Amino acid sequence: MEMSDLKVPIIAIVIGEGSSGGALAIGVGDRVLMLENAVYSILSPEGYASILWKDSSRAEEAAEKMKLTAKDLLKLGVIDEVLKEPDGNAKNDVEKMSETMKKRIVSITKELQKIDKETLVESRYEKYRKM
Repeated sequence: MEMSDLKVPIIAIVIGEGSSGGALAIGVGDRVLMLENAVYSILSPEGYASILWKDSSRAEEAAEKMKLTAKDLLKLGVIDEVLKEPDGNAKNDVEKMSETMKKRIVSITKELQKIDKETLVESRYEKYRKM
């Protein structure tokens, strides 16, 4: 709640697994980016399966239904951009992945700084109100 009223740009990048309360905080971002192999949801697949089917062993099936991949979330409009990972995995070239993220952060920051502060805060509210 407090973050949503900040009058500075908020850029969030999911680099591994964004979930639970962290997922809620990430969602406040003016721009939400995700590495292509990251996952993002408010509940783990095991938790989802336990609640829905009373069987946490169905986590793989739950993960498919939850649409928690970067590709799925971009399609749904939950995130704004997917960052391609070098050689299919950010761990394969951490420096290259870091440089990619830095370039996007700098570019997006310049873009967001042009927006009036009140408009920035209002657009955060509107972004998730439509979902």
